[in-house]
Amino acid sequence: MNNAGKLYVVATPIGNLGDFSPRAVEALRSADFIAAEDTRVTAKLLNHFEIKKPLVSYYQHNMYERGEAVIERILGGDTCALCSDAGTPAVSDPGELLVKQAIDAGIEVVPIPGACAAITALCASGLVTGRFVFEGFIPVNRKCRKERLEEIKNETRTLIFYEAPHKLKNTLADMLAVFGDREMTLARELTKLHEEIVKTTLSAANEAYAEREPRGEYVLVVSGKSEDETKKEATSEDALDIVNRLLSEGHTLSEACKQAAAITNRKKGELYKLALNNRDTE
Repeated sequence: MNNAGKLYVVATPIGNLGDFSPRAVEALRSADFIAAEDTRVTAKLLNHFEIKKPLVSYYQHNMYERGEAVIERILGGDTCALCSDAGTPAVSDPGELLVKQAIDAGIEVVPIPGACAAITALCASGLVTGRFVFEGFIPVNRKCRKERLEEIKNETRTLIFYEAPHKLKNTLADMLAVFGDREMTLARELTKLHEEIVKTTLSAANEAYAEREPRGEYVLVVSGKSEDETKKEATSEDALDIVNRLLSEGHTLSEACKQAAAITNRKKGELYKLALNNRDTE
């Protein structure tokens, strides 16, 4: 395996070419070939920095068979740079699979950090940043979309979503219906000429986009469910959901019930019995 090359995971600009780091430029120059989501987009980036390298396409519809070919080349000694069209590869991106394949094959994966739309929007959102959940793109199908939102409606951490302009209105409407009215920040065309970052609410955002057509790519940063709201509204089912989430994160049953009791204003012993009864019925 000593003769194998490396896989560079290279973050690319999300709009402003000035955000591309010297280290990222050097990674592209040192690579033997580049695996790109869209070779036409990456070719423009290479031309700007006067880099000439072979490009292979690697995207959602060819990632399984093309990934195997890329891994074979790296095992043969070539170094590959993985690029998405914009932002950090492997985050809500087909590159996730290639990174896993490389690790499984014992290949060294070298991250070259840079722009990420989710973090860029979060830091300028004015919402809580200490704890957050990245949801990426939610389903296009309305039934599936509402099911996903129902799954996370009791999440107390800040929520981050990506959304395309043609789906924005429907997504905002469903968020308001499932979450109720909450603070949110709409970030559009980040780092580009028409960048817009607006702190608002779900109800106000729905009203605003009833009067205008969405343009550009969006990041939606939405407040999590407030502690007061959770305490006031928590049913036995809601409380048990919180216990199960904490269990899945590695907490003991006792600790999970203790934390859930503090969140929901219920007694720890009550939640402990609920959790045990739920196990018996499964």
